[in-house]
Amino acid sequence: MTTTEPIELSRDVEASIVPSGDKVTLQKGEAAQVTQTLGGTFTVIVNGNMFRIEGSDADALGLEPVKTPAEETKRPETEDDLKQQIETQLKTVYDPEIPVNIIDLGLVYDSTPTQLDGGWRVDVKMTLTAPGCGMGPVLQQDAQNRLLCIEGVDEVDVQLVWDPPWNHDMMSEAAKLELGMM
Repeated sequence: MTTTEPIELSRDVEASIVPSGDKVTLQKGEAAQVTQTLGGTFTVIVNGNMFRIEGSDADALGLEPVKTPAEETKRPETEDDLKQQIETQLKTVYDPEIPVNIIDLGLVYDSTPTQLDGGWRVDVKMTLTAPGCGMGPVLQQDAQNRLLCIEGVDEVDVQLVWDPPWNHDMMSEAAKLELGMM
């Protein structure tokens, strides 16, 4: 969803500046134009600057929060079910500047579930399109939070890695098509 008309913020709301990732508070009454609503988060322009607002704060924009796939599924019964849910959840994580999820961008190098007493631990190795991206910690935390939403997942460790360096060839065909690279 992209809005052509600005939306007046109905309350103060915490946001992350794009691309630095720094936290700020946008003030009630400020005009925000929604430019992207992917993965349950909102990318907005306020006073010429880009910000990311968490889905749980949708009400500040007068919008409804979007449920994650984990909120609509049941506890995985097998490791294969869990692996599918991990991929589905990670496909809901988006860089606020790029309308493609981190799986299709080729940013996730590995996601390994390990069974614990009565639950699961998931270890993820992912990278960024550029090492200096200030949104790295935001995307890392977003991936961790999404995986912790899966019923039965008790621990998640998301590591940012730089080897091998990311390049355009790691993107899925769908991502390349979405970004006009095919």
